[in-house]
Amino acid sequence: MKIEKFREMTEQELNNEVMKLKQELFNLRFQHVTGQLDNPIKMKDVKKDIARAKTAIREKQLQQEA
Repeated sequence: MKIEKFREMTEQELNNEVMKLKQELFNLRFQHVTGQLDNPIKMKDVKKDIARAKTAIREKQLQQEA
């Protein structure tokens, strides 16, 4: 997902998205260990989406402080 989509979300929606992405990453790691994961690059993409969401959360926090 692009950073612009994350920036359009509210902080609560972003927190929910981070939790959802962390659960997805957990499931992907589990599949990877058991040898069921077809596309290991998906793990990398999910990690980047988590970072983008957290970045958007931090940006919103800094805007509120200013």
